[in-house]
Amino acid sequence: MGNQSSFTISKINKMECPPEKEQVIYWDSSNSGYFGVRVTRNQAKSFILQARLNDQTIRKTIGNVNQITIKDALEIAQTKLLEIKKGNDPRVADEAAKLKTKSDRMIGVIGLDAWNAYILARKHKWGDRHLADHLDMVREGGGAIKRGLRKDQSNIKSDGILRKLLDQPIKQISRSTVENWLKSEVDIRPARVRIALSALKAFFTWMGDQDEYRSLIHLDACDRLTRELPPKNAKDDCLQKEMLKNWFEGVNRINNQVIRSYLQVLLLTGARRNELATLKWEDLDLEWNTATIRDKVEGTRQISITPYIVKLLKDLPRVNEYVFSSKNSALGYITEPRKAHQIVIKNAGLPELSIHGLRRSFGTLAEWVECPAGISAQIMGHKPSAIAEKHYRRRPIDLLRMWHTKIEKFILDEAGFVQPNWDDLKEQKSIRLVNKIAS
Repeated sequence: MGNQSSFTISKINKMECPPEKEQVIYWDSSNSGYFGVRVTRNQAKSFILQARLNDQTIRKTIGNVNQITIKDALEIAQTKLLEIKKGNDPRVADEAAKLKTKSDRMIGVIGLDAWNAYILARKHKWGDRHLADHLDMVREGGGAIKRGLRKDQSNIKSDGILRKLLDQPIKQISRSTVENWLKSEVDIRPARVRIALSALKAFFTWMGDQDEYRSLIHLDACDRLTRELPPKNAKDDCLQKEMLKNWFEGVNRINNQVIRSYLQVLLLTGARRNELATLKWEDLDLEWNTATIRDKVEGTRQISITPYIVKLLKDLPRVNEYVFSSKNSALGYITEPRKAHQIVIKNAGLPELSIHGLRRSFGTLAEWVECPAGISAQIMGHKPSAIAEKHYRRRPIDLLRMWHTKIEKFILDEAGFVQPNWDDLKEQKSIRLVNKIAS
């Protein structure tokens, strides 16, 4: 092997790749054709090594011509060539060295940094509320709490429930670390810690699938910790039929028309709160009385629009793209109907009833008209459970509307409200159309 190269800086500067080619290689005549300079179509130049190993030609990039001298590049090429002659592939050794360097660099990576990378990688699959939850779990404390302050609570926002745990190197977040975190939080906010533990499990699963984090995590960090949580109490709040009159009268006294309509439609469709809140005018078809709403199981689902709901929706103002709009919400749609609803419950003398309790109420009240369980479940967007429901039931929207209209009529009758007649609604539409044409 030669100790000198026929390459010079001036020669390298003159090397070019013709525009019709992807790349061209210039070989060093002083070193038996194993040392060269590769020039790509965009005129990037690198020193390379080429040799035979196990009857195959291998090629290895040594470095950019602007970042390494000709002499140093030649010495590296000669060293690697000796390794090849011994039967060793330098690419394997270089890749192992890269991984070790990367691993060494990742040792001190903080959990919060990985959490942010996790959110960035997954948020396109999440809804707004799920994303907000993940951001809130690692929020930095400080700032005053503006609402919902309890007597035993400071008026300063605390850190997010996962912030302290994740504000340390991932390598240090072991099972015992997570267990200690769990014990410190479970008595303070048991419901929140249950959600946080579930999110933490998903986060560790994701890291286990990423090359850069896999070697850092303790795979058993979240194993078998659910048993440390208190038993989950299933909520059973819902409106009984004898409560409907008081509830409807109270809701219809709410000054805000959007909240007033939203709560009624929520009860009469059994939809999840955010599914309905994010409904857009473009997703609403009052010609065929259907709506397409977001669905956490299927992505979207089509629901029927019943007569009383048609009346409520037609009276709503069109402020922006959302049906249930809000001028005070940064998102443009209603986000916090609970305060108004709790005032209604209190003034009507009704038992505690959550917003989700309205969804539960729909499913319960549907049984009074002997609606098949599969139909009410499909209207509400429940995931099919039985084999027949999963594979053999494909109910058309008009069949769902037939039962949906019966359920609505029963609820309105019990509340002392009259369900509009379809023919009357069509006649009103015709009158509006004539007036519009005339004007």
